[in-house]
Amino acid sequence: MQAREYKILFTGSMGAGKTTAINVISEIDPIQTDVGNTDLASHAKQTTTAALDYGQVTLSGGNVLRLYGTPGQARFDFMWEILGTGALGVVVLIDNTRQDPLTDLREYMLAFRETVQSSRAVVGIGRTHSHPQPTIDEFHTVLAELGLNVPILSVDVRRREDVLLLLDVLFNQIETTESMQAPELQKEACS
Repeated sequence: MQAREYKILFTGSMGAGKTTAINVISEIDPIQTDVGNTDLASHAKQTTTAALDYGQVTLSGGNVLRLYGTPGQARFDFMWEILGTGALGVVVLIDNTRQDPLTDLREYMLAFRETVQSSRAVVGIGRTHSHPQPTIDEFHTVLAELGLNVPILSVDVRRREDVLLLLDVLFNQIETTESMQAPELQKEACS
């Protein structure tokens, strides 16, 4: 049996940890397209992703998980659709130290709504220990207002086990969705 490839997208605002998350789990040296940050008013980090980050992980059976990170700045949002095409699922990372992380969540949920609505998404909220507001409950309220049911976890993307937990939750969602759709597909095939 030939190995399969799966594409997972990491997205979120600048500084949310997309590059870091991919770095901590990739088994290859990640490809990064960082450039100097010209928007220091938004975020004090020195560099920002201009096109994408890329890493990969080999799963059991030789299957490959391809990890793509989107640029966080809205001026590079044309890359979001390009990178999102064909993605099996999306990990949305939110930085709780930003001025309005709830608005950030809305923006990314709407930008990737098609993937999110098909139960192929998970949200990771970073820096909640130092910035406990807004709370996880407030993030759930935003998702409910959007008519979405997406798991939300408090994470530190510098920790490999936290990033792996995000992927584990995402894959559990995907497997559950696919197992629920299988009987419906069988019924359609028989009619």
